[in-house]
Amino acid sequence: MLIDAAKASLLIVDVQEKLLPAMANAEDVVKRSSILLHTAKSLDVPVTVSEQYPKGLGHIVDALHELVGNAPVFEKLNFSCWRDDGLRKHFTAHHDGGRPQVIIAGIEAHVCVAQTAIDLAQSGFGVFVVADAVSSRAESSVSLALNRMAQCGIEIINTEMAVFELLGKAETPEFKELSGLVR
Repeated sequence: MLIDAAKASLLIVDVQEKLLPAMANAEDVVKRSSILLHTAKSLDVPVTVSEQYPKGLGHIVDALHELVGNAPVFEKLNFSCWRDDGLRKHFTAHHDGGRPQVIIAGIEAHVCVAQTAIDLAQSGFGVFVVADAVSSRAESSVSLALNRMAQCGIEIINTEMAVFELLGKAETPEFKELSGLVR
């Protein structure tokens, strides 16, 4: 399955001040998430942000905060976004409104990202996890999570795949701007 910009939304999971420094390849997660956020904004793809226990772990990192704009930010205690009442209602509304695809970036790949992706897929969403925009403390945890998610029918993609699938074609004003972000 390919991503369709008219049917997709972007979810940034828990890229927070006190979590990010402990992640492997933390700078890559921020860079790739920034590209995904730029792309979503340019193509009118809705963005959602989750924050795991922000009182203790802080809020989304400053490098992404401005790019998030007025997108809804949900505080959560459940590891899976789907198991949070507010997020579940939010994504159900997206699905019912014609956006059944969810592109996911964030941390930690083997906990919140994996549980969210698996729950969304089992609930009828088309789920795309952006492998180079997720991380965990240990790189081995990322590999395990990506393999497990793939076995559950989740599409494992990279940032460039997401950008070009969202674009769909080269003959748009957005193509020049967005293709330059991934090259």
